[in-house]
Amino acid sequence: MKYITEFRSKEIVSRLADQIRYISKRPVRFMEVCGGHTMAIRKFGIPSLLPDNIDLLSGPGCPVCVSSNLFIDKAVAYSRLDDVIITTFGDLIRIPGSTSSLDNEKANGSDVRMVYSTLDALNVARKNPDKKVIFLGIGFETTAPTSAIAILKANAENLENFFLYSSHKVMPPAMEALIDEGVNLNGYIAPGHVSAITGSGIYKLIPDKFGLGCVISGFEPVDLLQSIYMLVRQYETNSPKVEIQYKRVVTPEGNVKAQAIMNEVFELRDDWWRGLGILRNSGFGLRKKYERFDAEKMLDVEVEVTVEPKGCICGEILKGVKKPSDCKLFGEPCSPANPVGACMVSNEGSCHAYYRYNE
Repeated sequence: MKYITEFRSKEIVSRLADQIRYISKRPVRFMEVCGGHTMAIRKFGIPSLLPDNIDLLSGPGCPVCVSSNLFIDKAVAYSRLDDVIITTFGDLIRIPGSTSSLDNEKANGSDVRMVYSTLDALNVARKNPDKKVIFLGIGFETTAPTSAIAILKANAENLENFFLYSSHKVMPPAMEALIDEGVNLNGYIAPGHVSAITGSGIYKLIPDKFGLGCVISGFEPVDLLQSIYMLVRQYETNSPKVEIQYKRVVTPEGNVKAQAIMNEVFELRDDWWRGLGILRNSGFGLRKKYERFDAEKMLDVEVEVTVEPKGCICGEILKGVKKPSDCKLFGEPCSPANPVGACMVSNEGSCHAYYRYNE
């Protein structure tokens, strides 16, 4: 199959692994900040193909993992209102809050619906005019345009019962915060899907200010190994820069139309990241002209006191200073079937990936 089989070629993978071993002379640590990369790296056994001096770390690339317990607790509180329908993507339903989850509330009778797009959520609002329909906006620059489109459509239709509860986040501030906090890194495997929207320019500050290279990677074995090769070459020649490996999808300018839609609907705001705290201009909030669709501003709800799960080190794992196997809860009692923390729930979570592929 075009764009699949050639990127899983055993011959090319072997050649790339040999080239990496040949040029890599010094200890080096690279971090991926995309949940899709986290899963692919473990699934394809990429670490086993690398020399011992190369260490791969998983960073804050899982959208539901980096969102706060307060976000979940407030979503749970909304779901308990009689006149509210919650619409969300699948992973978010199972994320544990302080005392409950949307999955538990659904089992207890709340109207919580999994949708596959924001347009599905709009259809729910159209068909239920007597209900307030809240879509839980989750994800980075990849999914933010779809939420923006929903807001524009709701505005055009004067749909008064559709609301967005946004946890959309922006990736570069988290990448910069990790370096500022002293996490030992030598380069980033930069997100492929985020970069398809934003273009490559959003990472320019990383090499310019911090002297770390960024290579935007695809998700197949050849993609990942070629990206690691490019990062090693940058490091060994002391020439950090932003490069695009994933050229079949990512361009320097990105998706200009999607960017315009995001900029029309959203503005940057300070936001909270698990493990990193509040980061300046790291989240998307609705602009004032669209605030009538903002669930937080338009719908009052009482939220329980938020607490973090005892013993969970998800925040440290998302920063790359701990690995899932360092957590005393990992595997037992925390597993995908019985998750204690957010990093075990999502298919893009580090703990889930390590558990599934026996790391």
